Amino acid sequence: MKKQGKTHSNAIADFEFASIEQLSALFHRRELSPVEVTTLLFERISQLNVQLNAYISVTREGALVAARASEVRYRRGTARGPLDGIPIAIKDNIYTRGVRTTAGSKFLSDFIPDRDATVVERLRRAGAVILGKTNLHEFAYGVTSENPHYGAVRNPWDLSRICGGSSGGSAAAVAAGLCIAALGTDTGGSVRIPSSLCGVVGLKPTFGRVSCYGTVPLAPSFDHVGAIARTVGDAALLLGVMAGGDPGDPATITQPRLKPFENLRELASGLRLRFTKKKPLRLGWPREYFFHHVGEDVLRAIQAAARSFEKMGAVVEEISLPHVSDGDEPSTTMALAEATHVHRAADWFPQHEADYGEDVRVRLKMGDDIRATAYLVAADIRPRVRADFDDAFQTVDAILAPAVPITAPRLGEAKVTIGGAEETVRSALIRLNRPGNFTGLPAISIPCGWTASGLPIGLQLIGRAWQEEHLLGVARLFEESHPELRRRPKISKT
Repeated sequence: MKKQGKTHSNAIADFEFASIEQLSALFHRRELSPVEVTTLLFERISQLNVQLNAYISVTREGALVAARASEVRYRRGTARGPLDGIPIAIKDNIYTRGVRTTAGSKFLSDFIPDRDATVVERLRRAGAVILGKTNLHEFAYGVTSENPHYGAVRNPWDLSRICGGSSGGSAAAVAAGLCIAALGTDTGGSVRIPSSLCGVVGLKPTFGRVSCYGTVPLAPSFDHVGAIARTVGDAALLLGVMAGGDPGDPATITQPRLKPFENLRELASGLRLRFTKKKPLRLGWPREYFFHHVGEDVLRAIQAAARSFEKMGAVVEEISLPHVSDGDEPSTTMALAEATHVHRAADWFPQHEADYGEDVRVRLKMGDDIRATAYLVAADIRPRVRADFDDAFQTVDAILAPAVPITAPRLGEAKVTIGGAEETVRSALIRLNRPGNFTGLPAISIPCGWTASGLPIGLQLIGRAWQEEHLLGVARLFEESHPELRRRPKISKT
């Protein structure tokens, strides 16, 4: 392998901020080695993780073994695909064989699984290099990643602010160049929220598209495994490897097959070819719910994104989702009950009640108060909300919305004020993401703007069930038109 030098810097200025597409091309041309990139990322982790607290555990020895094996495959011309040799981080509620999986909790701090989660197994099979396990809100049951046992994850754009959650460590690591991409889980926005607050891409697929087998569950009918990446194309590559039926997760068995993402240029170019002036790309602007109580900076950025789509030839039209707010209380009711059931069935709660952080312990107690009839009534509302979206998709191809109505709050901040009205941070961050989990529809957060103080703003796109290719194409179209939105945080090294 060539050593890092002029050839490398001409191709990509900084490998830690390269995309999977770019690194894969360099690996194939043997202008760069997976070992070089993996070593560089571990150097950055040692320098920057003290400030960010993005990782709970790192797996240097195993990662370098995997990187060397990948290097051999490239030398022999037997690389396994675009993820071969790519350093990936894994949220610490996803099982990794022989590596502790804490779920961000105190009493699982020494739990070492004897198997990989299905998604990790598929990543390893594709040649990915696992760097370590990322910090999170305890048991993924929160949206700030202020963890009482492992410390708060800090936002790379402003260390005094939260990065969001619950997949906060994964998003912070991607944004700060401590990995190339990462896995997260999303039960009420836990991939999209931190991706929006950290200025990266966060994809929640259709419920049942990706197996949750081998993840520590939160609320099983809401849980998704998703991808956090630097680009839409990278998220697509991760999804293509992870997706597919799995006997360990019955929700995945009957899913439609996902077309492999072999040529990522087709994601956006295919849309351009498919849509014409007579039949343009149509995007929905919800009349109800999604634009109520949204911060001014966020609203301006989403409006600018809509105008940008229109300049590309898309039609942005108002749509109605009359029952979407009806799902707020029912989704909370169901998630509370399911989460408490999970912890009781595992003999974690109330046996380890004193070992939980205060916010998680309170919510688990709230779940005990949910009656079976209340849960069933809430479940009956789910199809009504899903029908609103299905009706909208009769006329539009995707729906535009903010990912979150605010930018990153400060660490320890319990409430925020939006348009003169006070709201808890939890409510503000979760409410625009909740419908995607309640309905199981695919959704993605992509960077769409920045505040004057340099905080990122995320655009949420919601798509039809099982049509991630189309949703990713719309997101890629916007991303390609706005290369200026890809920025890098400046963090001083220790």
